Amino acid sequence: MFPAAVYVLCFLTSACCAWLLGRSYARSRERLLLWSSACFILLAGNNLLLVMDLLIFTDVNLRIGRLLLSLSAISVLLFGFIWDLEDDAA
Repeated sequence: MFPAAVYVLCFLTSACCAWLLGRSYARSRERLLLWSSACFILLAGNNLLLVMDLLIFTDVNLRIGRLLLSLSAISVLLFGFIWDLEDDAA
């Protein structure tokens, strides 16, 4: 029961972070907040897949999907950092 609670809390935390970052982006229009929000949306999706993989669909392996979501999340954030750095340098 304890691992299930931890998985669900991780999903809720990352979803809440994505929502707060998105709300801050809507107010300030800082692009770094947009990229961070997109990263946390993907990380929340990763955590949701983890919950489904380990608790709901125990006979199906969703590891590849989780890895792809993690890779996408880090790629989006890295792209945002590089794009912001290039715009600041110009």
